[in-house]
Parts: sequence; structure tokens; C-alpha cells
Amino acid sequence: MDNKKTKQKAKPKAKEKKYQSTFDEFGSHMEKLATKTAESIKKVFDKASATRNTVLTIRVSEESNKRLRMLVDVGLFKSRSESAAFLIQEGVKSQEALFEKISSKLEKIDKIKEELKGIIAKEMEPQEIKNKKEAKK
Repeated sequence: MDNKKTKQKAKPKAKEKKYQSTFDEFGSHMEKLATKTAESIKKVFDKASATRNTVLTIRVSEESNKRLRMLVDVGLFKSRSESAAFLIQEGVKSQEALFEKISSKLEKIDKIKEELKGIIAKEMEPQEIKNKKEAKK
């Protein structure tokens, strides 16, 4: 009878070990995924930071500051500035369609401004000539 109890107790321990092994394996996969993700982000940022040459001074909320600090604390970036630059770059990339529309409209606005300058120049030219003639009299 003792032998049956021992076998019954052994089964739950085997299940526990199996579950623990599964959890350990899952944790290991998650750790590898996190490391790969961090490395990918770092590569993207390193490539982008090579072209960073404009300095901006900005104010952020306390929550944003905490998030930027998190990225530094986990070792993805050396500073909050690098974290912010990365997030700005990714935000700009994610809104590429919007920036294309804006760019198109700005080009049209520039053309209209040039047309207006031409119109004004033509209208002002005769007035300047009149003023010079009157000044000579």
C-alpha cells in the first residue's frame, strides 16, 4: 500500500517538473526575444544616430521622461536624448503618408508665393518708374 501512495505522489511532482520546465523554456524564449528586439532597436538607432546633427531643446511630461529613462536603464540607449531621437524618428517614419501630403501642399504654396511675387513685381515696377520721374521734376 505504501508503494501505491509513493507512485501517486510521484506523478504530481513529475507534472510540476514538466510545468516548471515549460515555464523555464518559455522564459528563456522571451529573454532571447527581448535581447534580439533590443539589438535590432540598437542597430536601427546606431544607423540613425550617425546622421544626427541638429540639436533641439524640448520639454516633455514627467511620464515621457520616465519612459525615456526606462530605455536608458535597460541599456538600449546611452542617454534620454538618444531615446527621444529614436522615438521621434520612428514616429516620423510611421506618419510618412501624412508628411507626403504636407510636402505636396507646401510645394503648391511655394509656387503660389512665387506667382504672387511676380505679380507684385510687375505692379510695383511702373509705380517705381513714375516715382523716379516725379522725383526728377
